[in-house]
Amino acid sequence: MFISVEKYLFLYLRTGGGHLAPAKAVAERIKTSHGSDVDITLADGLSQAAGFVRTVIEDGYKTSINGATWIYEFLYLIHKLRFISVLTSMVCSCFMKSSVEKYIREIRPDKIIVFHFFLIRPVNEVIKALGLKIPVITVVTDPFTAHPIWFLNKDQNFIVFSDILREKCISKGISEDHLKVFPFVLDRRFSRKIGEKRQVRIRENLGFAERSKVILILGGGEGIPKGKSILKKILRKNLDAEIAIVCGRNKKLFKDACKLRDKYALDTLKIYGFVDFIHSLISISDIVVTKCGASTSMEILLMGKVPVINDYIWEQEKGNMEFVCNGKMGLMEKNTRNLPEVIDLLLRDNSIYRSFQNNIKNAGLRNGVDHVSDYILNFQ
Repeated sequence: MFISVEKYLFLYLRTGGGHLAPAKAVAERIKTSHGSDVDITLADGLSQAAGFVRTVIEDGYKTSINGATWIYEFLYLIHKLRFISVLTSMVCSCFMKSSVEKYIREIRPDKIIVFHFFLIRPVNEVIKALGLKIPVITVVTDPFTAHPIWFLNKDQNFIVFSDILREKCISKGISEDHLKVFPFVLDRRFSRKIGEKRQVRIRENLGFAERSKVILILGGGEGIPKGKSILKKILRKNLDAEIAIVCGRNKKLFKDACKLRDKYALDTLKIYGFVDFIHSLISISDIVVTKCGASTSMEILLMGKVPVINDYIWEQEKGNMEFVCNGKMGLMEKNTRNLPEVIDLLLRDNSIYRSFQNNIKNAGLRNGVDHVSDYILNFQ
């Protein structure tokens, strides 16, 4: 008996984890529930590009985010000029079309899901050049303030993650029929909180005391900007809490953190590189010092923990910060000198801490991975 298997092509770029993480989460959910009916290929849109191109796009992003954020913010600003956005999308398409065409020719997908704005143009150009009719869905991974290149082509099928962005899209002339709003997509592990008994086991396995307060310093895959300064200020305050810092792929931050641990002779400081148990670390934390990336912010909130935001990228992450702070679900403190006092207040004053937790609970946040996966499966 012949069983028809649909083929999906999920396209992403490795410019931070905010594009790949949702793609992985949706792919995993579909494979789990419909693995015998759907074959999904997760593909890097730069796989066929020259090395220098990958360096400029991927490493350039990492370097600017960690060492010269103003460069990224300036580039974001000038891309509000339509002709700049069009020019950038044309140039990027030239370097990405070969990768996109290779995947489309080899896979012959029944559906294509785009998770990065640079890939929108090459996907459409390749489909047109090959004379194919393949449904394409664009998942806008920025929930509140999205890069202008996402919306250069208004005749797309968009998935967005907030009514705020939906209204912005409509104001740009995008038809409501082309917009679907769902909760933000995260790994399915974040769909429910971890119970107290399991938290005790996690603490024991990771070497944390059973009832200690835990401060988690967490950025993204590249670590948190100003991580050394943040950690040093918190250590100097000698707070009544254990501390964990996730450095991601940032080897310099990892080495700096180890030196600080040795300097202060602390066995209450846990230092991690790139890990796959962020879910567990957040679950046992009380306060999470973070930058305001979309995925990380939502992970913290869905676990019911209080974020203290030290940094965000203007304007891309500004909406994330405003969502947290305007909803009184967390605090913003950009000055690393003041961070320890803010954290100490939250640790000491239970009424203030509980008010933030109640606001998080009342926000009714959900993981959208099931909704988005089902929509993609049923999309015609």
